Amino acid sequence: MLVNNKNYRTVWMQDNFVYLINQQLLPHKFEIYKSSNHLETADAIKTMIVRGAPAIGATGAFGMAQAALEFTGKDFENFKIHLRKAEQVLKSTRPTANDLSFGIDFVMRKTLDNFDADIAKKYSVGAANEYADWNADLCKSIGEHGNKLIGENHSILTHCNAGALACVDFGTALSPIRVAHYSKKNIFVYVDETRPRNQGASLTAWELSQENINHSIIADNAAGFFMKLGKIDIVIVGADRIAMNGDVANKIGTYEKAVLAKENNIPFYVAAPLSTFDINSKTGSDIPIEERHEDEILYMHGMDESGEVKKFRISPRESSAKNPAFDVTPAKYITGIITEKGVIKPITEEIERFVKNE
Repeated sequence: MLVNNKNYRTVWMQDNFVYLINQQLLPHKFEIYKSSNHLETADAIKTMIVRGAPAIGATGAFGMAQAALEFTGKDFENFKIHLRKAEQVLKSTRPTANDLSFGIDFVMRKTLDNFDADIAKKYSVGAANEYADWNADLCKSIGEHGNKLIGENHSILTHCNAGALACVDFGTALSPIRVAHYSKKNIFVYVDETRPRNQGASLTAWELSQENINHSIIADNAAGFFMKLGKIDIVIVGADRIAMNGDVANKIGTYEKAVLAKENNIPFYVAAPLSTFDINSKTGSDIPIEERHEDEILYMHGMDESGEVKKFRISPRESSAKNPAFDVTPAKYITGIITEKGVIKPITEEIERFVKNE
């Protein structure tokens, strides 16, 4: 990811520390958060210093490596108990995204595939780095496959942030847009603000600005207006979990965009790695939906005229709020799912063929 003309990854590990781009501060301030142990890493996931399904999967993997390195004894059974406790802590931080469990399980398998705690510690770090590198590579592949769907002079609508910040690098929904831009295609991106945390207005717009990709931020409820005018050629969004029948859980508001796209005959694509598919979720009704704190609805953060970032209440003090973080888009509204292996149809037989061969 290009930041001030320098390449960064969203998350990486060095000398037992996990480093993360602090997404709570963007777009007003770019800062690297340094996590000293797996509990701090878990808190970074929970408080959304890092967010986005692939990114928290990699962060969870690094958190497991930290937990392994924190063990000071020699007994392998106690080592396994220690790791199981850390696993529970890390997995409990964000319940909807499948990649979190996928990344943690990847490191656990590699780490516990021997019987010596000291050797296992080294395996854990190697496994976490392997997972992060794999994540970056597959997101690049998603971009190459998705670029084939984007034509010259196309305008693309995206929702929330499914860019490099939501992954280790490249992104999912933004990866095809990046590759199209690198291919010198003339494109334009409509960026949903994505209330309540405004990840589109703050994060996606920031990423596109860093790469000089033409875009405009629009209010969440303006997408239908631009669709009806014929201004949008294709919709590409990310995913936090995909059921085996093709139902997709993604940031709240995605379902509305899919229905609008269907009504206006606009292709609607989901970009996600195969690790986002959950073999235990047969349909979207099996996907847990995270309910976040009501303050995300009742308050907003922003920079005032003096350049100071402040928190503002925008609603009556007597009012409460409901804050589901995700919704589920039924497969019937989805044109295709862009994966690292190609574009697949959102039907059970097709999904099973790809996922089982992964």
